[in-house]
Amino acid sequence: MSKIIKINKNSPEVSKIKLAAEVIKKGGLVAFPTETVYGLGADALNEKAVKKIFKVKGRPADDPIIVHVADRKELKRLAEEIPEEAEELIERFWPGPLTLVLKKTERVPKVTTGGLETVAVRMPDNAIALSLIKEAGTPIAAPSANLFGKPSPTSAKHVEHDLGGKVDLIIDGGSTRIGVESTVLDVTSSPPVLLRPGGVTLEELREVVGEILLHPAVKGRASRVARAPGMKYRHYAPKAKLILVEGKPERVRRKIQQLLKKFKSPGVITTNEKHSYNGEVVFIGSEAKEIARNLFKVFREFDERGVDVILAESISETGLGLAVMNRLKKAAYKIIRA
Repeated sequence: MSKIIKINKNSPEVSKIKLAAEVIKKGGLVAFPTETVYGLGADALNEKAVKKIFKVKGRPADDPIIVHVADRKELKRLAEEIPEEAEELIERFWPGPLTLVLKKTERVPKVTTGGLETVAVRMPDNAIALSLIKEAGTPIAAPSANLFGKPSPTSAKHVEHDLGGKVDLIIDGGSTRIGVESTVLDVTSSPPVLLRPGGVTLEELREVVGEILLHPAVKGRASRVARAPGMKYRHYAPKAKLILVEGKPERVRRKIQQLLKKFKSPGVITTNEKHSYNGEVVFIGSEAKEIARNLFKVFREFDERGVDVILAESISETGLGLAVMNRLKKAAYKIIRA
């Protein structure tokens, strides 16, 4: 089984961080918490180590991995150029849940970038993650620490369920704060292109750089080329078939009540405590931040309960709601308009 160590999320113990960093230095895999979800980390500049990530997760080779840094100076090792807009975004949002896509340097192996000439980079806002990167002395490549396509892990327990015995070390740093992955913005073009919504909202980005284009993948459509994680393939999906019901709240409620009659063991994700349904029902929260924090955890809870279908209410695609709806659409077996 994988070794699991608990580390204080507010004041990481140096001896434990050194232990984890040694695993990274030797080409091993360490699962660690960030503010978004748990990541599965390896030395981003070690081709053999990064290949282990793909093998353990069952991840397609053309799906790029985000590289995590602990110091802005590390960007010079990774990116050929840093546009002025990128500098402004870094000043505002790093450390934090914003990933920037930049033109890569030769030292970044193509296995890390999914064969692309660009590299996706962010600085996580988590004391354990930052300490690990600094102690390892290298940027750390880290997709979510789960089996490919499954709900992202927001606790060490989720990581152990998916990858226990397959990775060298799992750091238990408690539950993650945001619950959905980072925002991914391509700044190699002007205006920048939003590839994946996440913890930094579109509205916040536009306050800094003005015009931003939205890639069709943001609205849940599959992309022919994976310029960022979560674009080309089905992601975040529970074992049960997820049906997303969109529309005005009252119409959504009536439609779900009709659909419930068709299934043997259904579950419902509701964002309104007053909505009552038959079957397994989870109130996930009424605000986008709460919904985002609980989304993947609820997916996993429903799988544990053994439901065969999950019916999910839609939410407004404003603020963090855009990221929530992106995850629901990418995970959905079917989308119904009420």
